[in-house]
Amino acid sequence: MSPRVCLAGLLTSLLLATPALAITAKEKRATCEFGATDQKLTGAKRKTFIARCMAPEPGPAKGKKK
Repeated sequence: MSPRVCLAGLLTSLLLATPALAITAKEKRATCEFGATDQKLTGAKRKTFIARCMAPEPGPAKGKKK
């Protein structure tokens, strides 16, 4: 096979194997709110849950390091 055909096949398979990360903030918020409702959270607990859920990455662990 020609190198171009192999390269095209490799790039196509890599593109199809990558996960879709195109979730919008609106979709993420709806998911977080659904989770809070499902857990029957209200008030400050609900607000904290949604804030943590909407965070881009998990925060550092709280507590002392051993």
